[in-house]
Amino acid sequence: MRVLGVDPGLTRCGVGVVEGVAGRPLTMRGVGVVRTPADADISHRLVAIEAGIEEWLDAHSPELVAVERVFSQHNVRTVMGTAQASAVAMLCAARRGIPVALHTPSEVKAAVTGSGRADKAQVGAMVTRLLRLDAPPKPADAADALALAICHIWRAPAQNRLQQAVAQHARNAQHAAKGRTS
Repeated sequence: MRVLGVDPGLTRCGVGVVEGVAGRPLTMRGVGVVRTPADADISHRLVAIEAGIEEWLDAHSPELVAVERVFSQHNVRTVMGTAQASAVAMLCAARRGIPVALHTPSEVKAAVTGSGRADKAQVGAMVTRLLRLDAPPKPADAADALALAICHIWRAPAQNRLQQAVAQHARNAQHAAKGRTS
């Protein structure tokens, strides 16, 4: 599975592509940051993020895009920009028919480091180790994007089994209800 991880942000939007399957060594296919000038108009910044994400989708043809789920912060201005960048990434993927998965920051940290409260340095160190890199990707947004992709690859099999079990339970309940009404 090839996953494009996106750590959304208006000034620095981290992007990273990881390939592999759960239980086997993973491979980094690319990592970087889509940057926009802080003093530019928001609409132009969003167009620049779209162009950057589209380039990554063209270059790496991911099977899935994993985006950090925006969570409420005290700084509403920051969370709004993050949410807008997140929406651009989801839109780019959806336009191409690429599935999107959302993961919370604590979910990603727990998957990669074992602790949902890990700091950026710990995430960077584990991404470096897991992908057998010479040094942690810089800036931290790039490492976070790789962590999102790793998280999804590792968690996707369990999430898929859970979704299948829920769907099967719903089908069984429908059949049981039909049996009582006939």
